[in-house]
Amino acid sequence: MCLKNRIKKNGIQRNLQQYKCLSCGKKFQNKRRKDLKKEILKQYIWRRQTLSNVAQYYKRSIRWVQKIVDQTSTRVEEKIIKKESVVIADTTFFSRTSGIIVFRDPHTKKNLWWQETTTETMALYYRGKEELAQRGVTITAIVLDGRRGIREVFAGIPIQMCHFHQKQIIKRYLTSKPNLEAGKELKSIVDTLVKTNQEKFEITLSEWYKKWEQFLKEKTFDHHKITWCYTHKKIRAAYRSLKTNLPYLFIYQKYPALNIPNTTNSLDGYFNILKSFLNVHRGMKPEKRMRIADVILMGEK
Repeated sequence: MCLKNRIKKNGIQRNLQQYKCLSCGKKFQNKRRKDLKKEILKQYIWRRQTLSNVAQYYKRSIRWVQKIVDQTSTRVEEKIIKKESVVIADTTFFSRTSGIIVFRDPHTKKNLWWQETTTETMALYYRGKEELAQRGVTITAIVLDGRRGIREVFAGIPIQMCHFHQKQIIKRYLTSKPNLEAGKELKSIVDTLVKTNQEKFEITLSEWYKKWEQFLKEKTFDHHKITWCYTHKKIRAAYRSLKTNLPYLFIYQKYPALNIPNTTNSLDGYFNILKSFLNVHRGMKPEKRMRIADVILMGEK
């Protein structure tokens, strides 16, 4: 039996400390121990197990597992030095008063920054931009869902408007099956968004407007408001949305070297994954849900 005071360190091998017994000459090393906390979180989050399942697996009480899960530490952000990234930024909500904003690099598939929030504001996007800059990340281009106010935060950076969100805006105004001929033609133009370029799209949109200009100017008297209003307000709104967002719809074609995505699909898909993991454990308090979200967003399995 080796006595503690007769053991000395004997170098490091495979990142493990080696020891030698001075009494018998036996050499040994520390065993690789699994991080129990990490293993429990792996079971609870990534394998979608309930507290009861995990407790049964480790033959411990549910309260014991709950205590370990509740002790989940907040994230330690990766230190990044002098890195250029194309970034997708968006916000998703779990409820009316609880959501999360995420900045994601679609090329490395890594979430660079995120923050819990109750509302989607310009200040929050500005904070994300500044914190990434402090960590050495230079945003070479940004992909957004189309909120005009947010664009001001990234002035001077190529801004790509998400094609999917643009189509959803038009769908909201025209529906998926417009009744009026003007609406049908405008929807068919929008359907070519991913197959064309800015010059062709702008010409086609201009020709559509010239054809339907008088139609769009038609007015109807509103007896409730006692005033005149445009008859085809939703078609006008759809056209106005396209005209306003047009400078941002084809940025990805102007900077081919940056390989800018034309949608926020990389982040939208990740939001679906995040919610699917969190929905397994419904009823969590917001602070606990955010701690679990931290683990998922860091991608530590």
